[in-house]
Amino acid sequence: MDKIAVLIPCYNEAQTIQAVIDDFKKELPEGTIYVYDNNSTDDTYAIAKASGVKVKKESRQGKGNVVRTMFREIEAECYLLVDGDDTYPAKNARNLCREVLENGADMVTGDRLSSTYFSENKRPFHNSGNVVVRHLINYFFNGTIKDILTGYRALSPLFAKSMPVLSKGFEIETEMNIHALDKNFVIKNVEVDYRDRPEGSDSKLNTVSDGLRVIKTIFQLFKDYRPLLFFSVLAGLLTVLAIILGVPVFLEYLQTGLVERMPTLITSGFLMLAALLNLSCGFILDTENKKARQNFELQLNVLQQLLNRAVEEETND
Repeated sequence: MDKIAVLIPCYNEAQTIQAVIDDFKKELPEGTIYVYDNNSTDDTYAIAKASGVKVKKESRQGKGNVVRTMFREIEAECYLLVDGDDTYPAKNARNLCREVLENGADMVTGDRLSSTYFSENKRPFHNSGNVVVRHLINYFFNGTIKDILTGYRALSPLFAKSMPVLSKGFEIETEMNIHALDKNFVIKNVEVDYRDRPEGSDSKLNTVSDGLRVIKTIFQLFKDYRPLLFFSVLAGLLTVLAIILGVPVFLEYLQTGLVERMPTLITSGFLMLAALLNLSCGFILDTENKKARQNFELQLNVLQQLLNRAVEEETND
């Protein structure tokens, strides 16, 4: 088991990967660096291999797939996840790891938005996009995470091994944040510097398509993790529509004794029925969700015991 595992998922980062490896070797000499190449078409793999770090390949395309494999294969007391584009200075790494190793944090986010991100980032709409996503997640899940989409974070083994990675791409950061908030993990924010990519190094993140995927992921996970609130909102909207359509018909009936707009009345009835069905689904799924949370806590206890045993065996050896 490594003390600190530096996880670097890479796709076509030949221009920057050597600098990233050298910086983290210098700042965290006790750390073990893992580079997972995700079907790069340039010399990323060869450069990382020549640097003397542990290099593997992940054939399934997408950052989420890479992170899933990393969490599954690597054993460490602290996982430091960082991008291979040289935008996150290694000088902040020890501060992030200290929160996990010494202060009991489960997820430590490298907060770029409180430092140099808005002045360094040159990509259009990324600044406003980060702010919107941060507000959405913190509002829906009662969080105080300062940088939702940062690629620089330290994780405890309990978090990494219990994290059910379902995302295939850049939605992985969103998924990690919501998992940490929903499962009541200890979350810390550490301010880190940020620098824009060097000239000639292109971002793999598409502002529009990946941004829409992130927003979609937020609402999907909101439905999964907060089903009662989600379906109650839907039920409320349907009820309002049913009332808007049904009340005028009812008032006409009181005045004339006739129902002159039968299709409108039927539509209103079906909308109210749909509202009741949505509310029922919300209560049922909320009960199932509570049972799943209970099972997760029990599994977390077992996982913690296994991790403690692994650390003890490592110490004895």
